[in-house]
Amino acid sequence: MPTDRTRRKLLRGTFAAAGLGMLGIPEWALPALAQGETIVPFTDAPPTFPPPKGDSRQYDIRTIDGPFSPADRFFTTQHYGHPVVEPAGFRLKLTGLVNRPVSLSLDELRKVGSTELIFGFECSGNRRPLQGLCGNGRWTGVPLRAVLDRAGGLKPQAREIVFFGADRGQEEVEFRTQKFSVEQQYGRSMTREQLVSSDAFLAWALNGEPLTRHQGSPLRLLVPGWYGMANVKWLAQVHAQEDAFLGKFQARHYRTLREENIDGDKKWTEAGISTMQPKSFLARVTRDGANYKVLGVALHDGTPLKSIEVRIDDGPWQPATIDPATRAKYSWKLFTYAWTNATPGEHTLVSRVTDATGRVQPTSEELESKKTFLEDNSQYPRKVTIA
Repeated sequence: MPTDRTRRKLLRGTFAAAGLGMLGIPEWALPALAQGETIVPFTDAPPTFPPPKGDSRQYDIRTIDGPFSPADRFFTTQHYGHPVVEPAGFRLKLTGLVNRPVSLSLDELRKVGSTELIFGFECSGNRRPLQGLCGNGRWTGVPLRAVLDRAGGLKPQAREIVFFGADRGQEEVEFRTQKFSVEQQYGRSMTREQLVSSDAFLAWALNGEPLTRHQGSPLRLLVPGWYGMANVKWLAQVHAQEDAFLGKFQARHYRTLREENIDGDKKWTEAGISTMQPKSFLARVTRDGANYKVLGVALHDGTPLKSIEVRIDDGPWQPATIDPATRAKYSWKLFTYAWTNATPGEHTLVSRVTDATGRVQPTSEELESKKTFLEDNSQYPRKVTIA
């Protein structure tokens, strides 16, 4: 095991490689447990995280020890397993309403340019009690706009850009009284306007290492600020078209159903899921003597945050401190709160985030009109017992 001094040196090198060292960020006491510090377990959650199940893997948020999630613990979930795509023979196809259809190898993509993106995101189905379908990474790749330029850009009539992964499976498509069994690729799309306003990115490495099979090797799409379903793994094709894309995972699977009051009438509305709603949750509470520290995570769409706050029992909201190493625009935000004068007995702790536009993380009661479990960004009270 490296010494603490060596570990800090390595981490500072990581931040410098990510471009953070140039910002004058002071050394941060990363949230790894210090000597003498012990975890105070939540009494309202399972004592252990479940092991990986099938094609899914959750990140045990209680083990967070730095701004970036290790690749082997980064969460992953998918619908059609893990296809094997050999990097040597890989070609990314750009087709449809582009001015010059092309097929690019990994080497050709690297020649377009190589840069880094710090981006943390969650699955739109991430929710209590585990909150483990989230992570934060330092990604290496190239902006999608630069790659589209290699295809001469989009034709004027191109209104939707579809991203297909190499993963595929049989699906039953229902049309009125008929049902058809067909093979479908995982696919997601963005409108031209969404693409222009985004920082969409094609990544081939995570935290300085080539993508693993679980993380979409050899190439994946990242759409900073969007939920995980948009970040198509094993990216195989970018297709521009005029009509709206109505694949299962675009038109039917990732939707939010809620009741709304429109001009005095109650109406049920459906909306496609895209950008992340502001959210925070507590990852762990630790004790060092009589001192207690609360560690939490905030996720958002890149909109600057106005505040992150913590409340103990029915007391006032108190400001938390954001880890400076997670201040990059699209990074998740790690935060801590020093809990002083903790008294024996059971306590309820909760956090909330407010962004610069005034959006406040809602309570679960304020989300009761939303019937689907996706996009659950409600405040999550946690319970601990102080001996």
